[in-house]
Amino acid sequence: MSDLRIGIIGCGAIGQDHVKRINEKVQGATVTGIFEINEKVSRSLGESFGVNVFSSGEQLIESSEVDAVVVSSSDETHARYVLKAIEAKKFVFCEKPLTPKSTDGRHILDAEIAGGKQLVQVGFMRRYDPGYRAVRTLLQSGSYGSPLVLHCSHRNAAIPGFTTPMAIQSSASHEIDICRWLLGEEYVSCEVLMAKNSRHSGSDLHDPQFLILRTESGILITVEIFINCQYGYDINCEVVCEDGIVSLPSPPEVLVKNNGKKASAISSDWKARFKEAYEVEFQEWVSAVKQGRVGGPSTWDGYITAVVTEALSQARDTGERVPISHMECPDFYRKK
Repeated sequence: MSDLRIGIIGCGAIGQDHVKRINEKVQGATVTGIFEINEKVSRSLGESFGVNVFSSGEQLIESSEVDAVVVSSSDETHARYVLKAIEAKKFVFCEKPLTPKSTDGRHILDAEIAGGKQLVQVGFMRRYDPGYRAVRTLLQSGSYGSPLVLHCSHRNAAIPGFTTPMAIQSSASHEIDICRWLLGEEYVSCEVLMAKNSRHSGSDLHDPQFLILRTESGILITVEIFINCQYGYDINCEVVCEDGIVSLPSPPEVLVKNNGKKASAISSDWKARFKEAYEVEFQEWVSAVKQGRVGGPSTWDGYITAVVTEALSQARDTGERVPISHMECPDFYRKK
C-alpha cells in the first residue's frame, strides 16, 4: 500500500516536530505539504523536506496531493480547519484542544455526524504513553477494587508568558482527558483552589493552582498545576483503590551514585517526556486511517474536555463548586 500523504497546518514548535516525526519515524506516511503563517519557517521546512508549501490551510486541505490533515496551528483556528477537512471528507488529526469553546466543539460534532463517518482524532498523546496504558490495564483488571481517589500533578520548570487562565485551558486539558480515559467515567462537578502564589509566577499568573473534580460514581480527583516549579518537567498520577494503589511509573533514567549521593535526571520538557507517546500516537493514527477509521480520541472527547475546561474556569473565577453538565454522548461516538 502506498504512503498516506499528509498535509500539516501550523508549523510552530509542535508542528515542526510532527513534520520530522512523520517523515523519519512513522511507517506508511509522508508529509507532502505544509501551511505555516511564518513564511521564513515555511520556506525552510519546504526546502529541508522537499514538501509543497501552500498559501492557506484551506488550499492544503483541498489539494489532491493531500490524503489526510494534521492541524497544529493556534488554538482559535482549529475549528475552522477541522470543519473544512470534514467538508472535504478527509481524515484530520487535530492537536489539543479540539476547540477552546465547547460551542465550536458542538459544531464539529454536528458536522461529523451529518457526514456519516468519524474523521477526527484529537491529539491527547498521554493515552499512548506506556506508563498510562499500564495503569489503565491494571485498573480495568479489577484486581485492586474500585478506584476511590486519583491524585495528579503537572509541573513545568518554567513557561514564560503564561497567564492564570492558561493553567487550566492549556495545561490541565491533558489531565481532564487522561483521567476520564483511565476511569471510564464522566465528571459531575469541579472546584479550583488557588495556592500561595510562587515568587516565580510573574504578574499575570497565579501559580500553582489546585483542581478538584468528582466523577459520576463519586471518585475524587485532585490535580496540581504548577507552571514554574523550577526543577523540571514532572508528571505524576496515583490511583487509590479499595485494595491497593496504582501509580504511574517514572520514565527510565540512568541512576548515578557518586560522592555519597544517588541521583537520576528529570525530563526538561514535554517533548522529551512523551517522545515515545507521540511516535506511537502517530503510527497508530496512520495505521487506522489507512484502514478507513479513527482509532483514538474522538471529537466527543475533545468536546467534553472543552466543557470541563469552561466549568473549571468558572469555578476558578467564582470560588464556587460548579456542576458539570453536557449533552448525552451520541450513539455515533459510542464504542461498538
